[in-house]
Amino acid sequence: MLDPQILPPLREPEPEIPSPAIRVIENSDTYARVALEPLERGFATTVGNPLRRLLLSSIQGTAVTWVKIDGVPHEYTVIPGVKEEVMDLLLSVKRIRIHALTKRTGKMRLDVSGEGRVCAGDISTASDYQIVNPELHLATLDNPNVNLSIEFNVESGKGYQQVAQGDNMAGLPVGVLPVDAIYNPVRKVEYSVERMMVGQQTDWERLILQVWTDGAVTPLSAIQEASDNLVQHFFMFNQLSRPTDAPLDTSNITVASEVYLMPIERLDLSSRTLNCLKRAKLDRVGQVIDLSADDLLNIRNFGQKSLEELQGKLAELGVASSRSAEADFADDYLSQSGGNLVFDPEPDDDYDLDYDEDGD
Repeated sequence: MLDPQILPPLREPEPEIPSPAIRVIENSDTYARVALEPLERGFATTVGNPLRRLLLSSIQGTAVTWVKIDGVPHEYTVIPGVKEEVMDLLLSVKRIRIHALTKRTGKMRLDVSGEGRVCAGDISTASDYQIVNPELHLATLDNPNVNLSIEFNVESGKGYQQVAQGDNMAGLPVGVLPVDAIYNPVRKVEYSVERMMVGQQTDWERLILQVWTDGAVTPLSAIQEASDNLVQHFFMFNQLSRPTDAPLDTSNITVASEVYLMPIERLDLSSRTLNCLKRAKLDRVGQVIDLSADDLLNIRNFGQKSLEELQGKLAELGVASSRSAEADFADDYLSQSGGNLVFDPEPDDDYDLDYDEDGD
């Protein structure tokens, strides 16, 4: 009889490491709650903390930086027929929230007369600007013969810009009244870390991120902008493996990753051209440069003038039309969720505009 052989116990297969996925729990124009899971232990705080800091400090926004009121040389002047003092009016102007389709400096105008309340919705704006809180009270006119005319200067920026004080005020023209500019559209950010189980392992984490905005941008677009900013900076460390004494070969690099991932709003296009691209679901520079001129001209209402404008803006960035290795990296980044991104927000209504077929 043969001796039975004692076989070693079978080794259990290594558990498969799941890929993190983003889940949108709640979403509105001013509030969003998203979850990123599962994450290895410690990574939820590693991701959540810098994302929160960027959301509170580095999101592009638009605000009024100064005003000119007809007949008012300085902020201590009394406006006849207006109940509020000029300082109170400037404090109200500071609270105007603006959704912008361009980063260019622009102007808005207010011209009202007669008795009644004056609100932000009474301001005349260009097509590039939309006031998201039109109900904001600005002034009260208590004389039927009064006329109130105000010019608003609108600029784009980040964070908070305090008005010029002291000697800096001396260089301003007479009648220009500076306003504190609150550019950042993000009002509040909170993140929390929850423990979760994956298979039989209990040391995984879930990152819950909550973002509140003023309505000038959606919370999801703010999260995306902050994430892009982080990726652009962390990508620099990807070059550390290159020998320091070896010159960088740029012969095959035509598009930097930060340019490839750049939202097309940053190209500072006209509202007509920008709206056409947004309707075609082209949200990033990389998506645009991957298309031929014929493909772009096939977009509804995108004509030769729009094409020339787009090509001029891309030329200013030094962008070529061919793909690059860094563009491939950007594609990998954009598709890293592997189909696990379970929410696909529709484009903003601001971009869903109808134009006549004739002309460009």
